[in-house]
Amino acid sequence: MLALSLIAVPILILEPNGLPRLRGLESEFEQVEADNAELRRDIERLRVEVQQLKEDPAAVERIARGELGMVRKNEVVFQFR
Repeated sequence: MLALSLIAVPILILEPNGLPRLRGLESEFEQVEADNAELRRDIERLRVEVQQLKEDPAAVERIARGELGMVRKNEVVFQFR
């Protein structure tokens, strides 16, 4: 039984579905964890932005001017080439 174990265990560990697969899965897991952490930071940033848009009229105006190109009725727009 001991001889069989001495032969079978290294074969099972070193085959493609053994230790190399475990290393690959650990690496993939670390990458997924890093991606999740980045997404959590993005979600928190977006929550803060939504809260500002709900409470701060200046934030709404900043978005309207910057992203939508809107101006007030009494403003004059100059465009240069």
